Amino acid sequence: MEKNPWIITSEKKIYANPWIDVTEYGVINPSGNPGIYGKVHFKNTAVGIIVLDEEMNIYLVGQYRFAMDAYSWEIPEGGAPAGSDTLENGKRELLEETGLMADHWQPLLQMHLSNSVSDEFAQVYLATGLTQHEAAPEETEDLAIKKIPFAEAYRMVEDGIITDSMSVAAIIKIKLLSAEGKLSNTFADAR
Repeated sequence: MEKNPWIITSEKKIYANPWIDVTEYGVINPSGNPGIYGKVHFKNTAVGIIVLDEEMNIYLVGQYRFAMDAYSWEIPEGGAPAGSDTLENGKRELLEETGLMADHWQPLLQMHLSNSVSDEFAQVYLATGLTQHEAAPEETEDLAIKKIPFAEAYRMVEDGIITDSMSVAAIIKIKLLSAEGKLSNTFADAR
C-alpha cells in the first residue's frame, strides 16, 4: 500500500519566487487515467513555537494574513531555510516576533501543513523558561502580542477563532500532554 501509484509523464515549472515553486505535472493517476497535478514546493521549513510560562500562560501573535484576507491569532511562527537548523530559526523568530527568549526548548510535533497541494513541512517546539527582551519584527509584520491563560487559547481553538493549522495542532497537543500529566515534567525540568 505504500508504493507510489502515480506516474509522472511531464513536469513544467509555472512560477517561482524566493519562498515557493509551483510545478504542474502531467500524470497517470492511480486508476490509470491521464491528468494533471499542481504542487507548491516550499523552500523553507515552517517553524512554530508554543510559548508557556510557569503559570500556564501562552503567548499568541495576531496579524493580518494576506493570503487569507483575514486577521489571525496564532503561535509565533516563521521559516527555516532549507538546510538550516529549525531550532535556531525558532529561537530567532520567537525573539523577533515577541521579544522573548527561552532557556528550555523541546520538540513538540512535526506535521505536513497541506499535503494535497504542497510539500510544506513544519516543526513545532515548546519553549519555557522565559525572559523578556526587545522585539524586532520584520517589515512585513504588523504584529499584536497577547499573553493569555492556556485554557483561553484552547477555547479559541474550540470556538474556531484560532484556525492556523500549526497553532491548532500545537495547542491540542499541549492540552493532551497536560491531560495525560506529561506537561508538569516540562516545568520541573526547566527549573
